[in-house]
Amino acid sequence: MSDVIYVTKETLELMKSELHHLKTVERPAASRAIAEAREKGDLKENAEYDAAKEAQGLLEARISRMDTELASARILDITNIDISKVSILTKVTITNKATKKSMTYQIVSEKEADLKQQKISVTSPIGKGLLGKKVGDEAEVIAPNGKITFSIDNISI
Repeated sequence: MSDVIYVTKETLELMKSELHHLKTVERPAASRAIAEAREKGDLKENAEYDAAKEAQGLLEARISRMDTELASARILDITNIDISKVSILTKVTITNKATKKSMTYQIVSEKEADLKQQKISVTSPIGKGLLGKKVGDEAEVIAPNGKITFSIDNISI
């Protein structure tokens, strides 16, 4: 994963905190679980040992992935965002042309996406379709359930 990921300062701090927790709490716990299972006898027939080793492998893969993400993370500064067009960190109010339903979403990185908070990923079908559009433009989005046309009503921070 060599792609740059754009995150807010808050998300970067959360990522660092999670990685620190994995390295300082979860990793030693996994090592202890392996040691305890090893003490229980023959490793060839020790399902607890196998499970502990597998859990450790998954943990190490997660730590490695997070290290890579942190190395390629770049902080977005909201004060430098151009609101003349839809871009990452902008809030965009759109209207579905077919249903006439309006909604407001903030375009964010994959790490920060949360539909319940009206935050959609810049790499999602809607996010990709809205990028670069200006107020008054129409965006055609290819979604899993077909083509949807949105009108761009407002762009803000």
